[in-house]
Amino acid sequence: MNFWQQLPKPFFVVAPMADVTDAPFRRMLAKYSSHERANGTVGGPDVMWTEFVAADGLMRATPEGKKKLMADLIYDEIERPIVAQLFSSNEDHMERAARLCLELGFDGVDINMGCPDKSIEKQGCGSAMIKTPEVATAIIRAAKKGARHGEVDGIPVSVKTRLGYNEDTMETWIPEILSENPAALTIHGRTRKQMSKVPANWDRIADVVKLRDKLESETLILGNGDVLSLEDAQMKAEKTGVDGVMVGRALFGNPWFFHPTKHTSLNLTALPTKGVNRKEIIEVDTSNSSYEYVPLEDRLGVLVEHSKLFVELLPFKNFNIMKKHYKAYVHGFPGAALLRGTLMEASSPEEVEKIVHDFLKKI
Repeated sequence: MNFWQQLPKPFFVVAPMADVTDAPFRRMLAKYSSHERANGTVGGPDVMWTEFVAADGLMRATPEGKKKLMADLIYDEIERPIVAQLFSSNEDHMERAARLCLELGFDGVDINMGCPDKSIEKQGCGSAMIKTPEVATAIIRAAKKGARHGEVDGIPVSVKTRLGYNEDTMETWIPEILSENPAALTIHGRTRKQMSKVPANWDRIADVVKLRDKLESETLILGNGDVLSLEDAQMKAEKTGVDGVMVGRALFGNPWFFHPTKHTSLNLTALPTKGVNRKEIIEVDTSNSSYEYVPLEDRLGVLVEHSKLFVELLPFKNFNIMKKHYKAYVHGFPGAALLRGTLMEASSPEEVEKIVHDFLKKI
């Protein structure tokens, strides 16, 4: 079943981010972004993605290695719809990995064609696929075959990519992808060369929507890049005509991002350094009286809960992975810098809990 066609538009989704959108992170989002009302649950992301997983590794790794990779494919029912993101330049591996995701009960499979990491590109994957459209289209066909895309018992295949590699080649690159009719296509509004050094170009994302319409494609278009809040996402959707918006960095330290009323104070350090009117954003952040701001005690309590869940679900992973979240959770209040520094020295969730407890007793 193609769940994409059932989503209200515009929809808002969680970006796949390595060592970020793991199972603990997604469960925190699902728990704290939703709100129970008499007429049902509201809030929460419309779709979640896993971290990207190497299809080659799933097919070739030792039993121990495969076990670790499979941990990136664990999920809970509260995370649905949940999409497994894969990368590979090997058609057979992609087909078999997509079939595995189908068997594991995922709602969809996404192919990463945008990651700029050099180790990924050396495998002909991620952004490197922009330079080899013939490989990219073959990989989409392989994933669709494995996922039984379009069949009654199959799941849809989608793609995430960029505007181009060294230059913006959207007009030639995107039609290659659309020719394979993926269920959805996420466009990060930068080239590979630009990385995150310039503002995301949402005008060009709007051009992708126009191109999709011109080609009479049924593929849904999602925009991605520099989304600062749910209100900002809604504005970008209205301005560009995208079917959905993908949110990335703004989720750090903010599992309430998709909540209909709860809000954390703005983390200025998370904003891009260029192309953003910070004064305007601050005014919007502080003027909305409908917001219920999350108390500091609750925010730090969720930090502790997140740390415990990380160790519970991913006991073999390095605890230091969790620490990238602490800077986002701990900001904007007196003593935040000192607390962050102390948390960076912690080596277990028990230590984190004690540090937070001692801090809260002093204020």
